Amino acid sequence: MNKIKLRLHKITHWEYWPYQIVYIPVYFQYIYYVLRTQSFFYFNASNPTIRNGGFLMESKKEIYDLIPQKYYPKTVLIQQDQSFETISKACETAQIVFPFIAKPDVGLRGTAVKRITDEKELAAYHKKADFNYLIQNLIPYTKEIGLFYVRYPNQEKGTITGIVEKEFLIITGNGKNTIEELLLQNPRYAFQIPVLKNELQEKMQEVLADGEKRNLVPYGNHCRGSKFIDSSHYITPQLIDTFNTICSEINGFYFGRMDIMFESYEQLEKGSNFEIVEINGALSEPTHIYDPKHSLFYGWKELTRHFHYMYKISKMNHEHYNNPYLTFKEGVKEFKKHHEYYDVILKF
Repeated sequence: MNKIKLRLHKITHWEYWPYQIVYIPVYFQYIYYVLRTQSFFYFNASNPTIRNGGFLMESKKEIYDLIPQKYYPKTVLIQQDQSFETISKACETAQIVFPFIAKPDVGLRGTAVKRITDEKELAAYHKKADFNYLIQNLIPYTKEIGLFYVRYPNQEKGTITGIVEKEFLIITGNGKNTIEELLLQNPRYAFQIPVLKNELQEKMQEVLADGEKRNLVPYGNHCRGSKFIDSSHYITPQLIDTFNTICSEINGFYFGRMDIMFESYEQLEKGSNFEIVEINGALSEPTHIYDPKHSLFYGWKELTRHFHYMYKISKMNHEHYNNPYLTFKEGVKEFKKHHEYYDVILKF
């Protein structure tokens, strides 16, 4: 598949468009809410216990600490200046074993998330990382969804506003083509070849046996080749009740997307056989909009709907529960930190 075809595919599929274009209606909505709240950074009050409400510079470890341990995989925080010798001890104490996931403590859309299979790969990751990162046990379940949860602070129960299912970058061998050749047969996968070449190197020329499946990116991230499928039809009263119970145990969480791995929807409804990969706060997208079957107009409708939820929750937390908005000076400072950090992560 040549570059022209790939470029045409990007142009004709809005899920690949720059967010600056996709978010055009939201910019006008944001300005209106700024005028209503008299704050440029009102969104930090949406989730009062999460730094900046989860809009920027939030620590994943600090969010995990809000969640009961039974709901997420064993995780340790590694400081960038920590000696490598102490990392093995930290993993042993936390009962984390190879292979595991390493990811930045302050994330950036899946950048620098890597599956670590042995000590050599861990040493290379630690040497390269100019940021604090997490080491986390692999989750044993095969399905992954993003579940968007919303609750108004004056209500005991909230609701699930959307579910996105994530189809991983899994290729199937035919006994003839190399991994790279198989990737070229699917535009979604072909976009990932430059990154995968860097990660897999000579393995890209491996020929898989006929019918053999290989998961090349073991986490559901759109910018790493996962296909997003709108599975909101799985929302049921029982599922809502289950997550009302779960979210009531997470102090100060009112708005955001929970990325979850699980065994089956039947078990998830009962609150069994699942783990939370992570929770995203105020910056969360209702990612079910990126299902290829949805139009741009549907995406705009859902984006503005969820942005309105965040505004109402923030305003309520501020006016009735004394949660302050960030001052303009504080907000600008946080944005500067975010952009500096952004550059560090991209260098990785």
